Amino acid sequence: MHSLPLFVRLQGRAVILLGSGEGASAKRALLERTGAQIVGEEGAAALAIVAIEEEAEAQAAVVRLKARGILVNAVDRPGLCDFTLPAIIDRDPVLIAIGAGGASAGLAKALRQRLEGLIPQSLGGLAMALHAARGAMRARFTGASERRRAIDAALDPGGPLDVLAAHDGEDVARWLVAPDGGAGGGYHHLIITSDDPDDLTLGQARLLGQADQIVHTPAISSAILARGRADAVRSACSTPPDPPFDGIILYLERR
Repeated sequence: MHSLPLFVRLQGRAVILLGSGEGASAKRALLERTGAQIVGEEGAAALAIVAIEEEAEAQAAVVRLKARGILVNAVDRPGLCDFTLPAIIDRDPVLIAIGAGGASAGLAKALRQRLEGLIPQSLGGLAMALHAARGAMRARFTGASERRRAIDAALDPGGPLDVLAAHDGEDVARWLVAPDGGAGGGYHHLIITSDDPDDLTLGQARLLGQADQIVHTPAISSAILARGRADAVRSACSTPPDPPFDGIILYLERR
């Protein structure tokens, strides 16, 4: 992973913007959407965007800013960038950022345009409804593992809160009173036939994203293991684990 994606709150914070023309105007509009305070080069700021078209002038500005310890984005000059600005899908409060590490802004834009048609406008409302229902979810699903599994199942494709389906303001409340609102754990033995995560079946990818514990033979690639939850317990073992286990446990075997 060449960069760590971060969402930075810029409301009321100073950001240096240098340059003029179409590139600078686009960055100004983006910063204004975040509520940032746009200042010149002498301003006190932690971030700067250099949208100067003339090469030598742009490079000189980048050097001056970096000498002050400021993180710099140099428009159309990925080699000079400390950070890049992604293509954005905005379903407030949900933000989806797509970056190509400066390799191709056109590729990131094309992905954003393709995904825009898949992400419903109601996704932000669903996020807010889930946030408002945190107390009700704790009351309904008292254990942390039970609660996480129930939410995962509800958000799954075809589930009552499927993230790619349109929702109204009452879907979360209806889900909480449904008799089948919970989701169980279980043991799953997965046969992995490739080191490439793109070769995983939809079911395998979904289980990796839900598992509480991932036990795997040493032959399983790190790329496959990276598809699991960041907080899932991972352990290498040549033989299947001995259930029971509280939650979802996977045994990954390479063949």
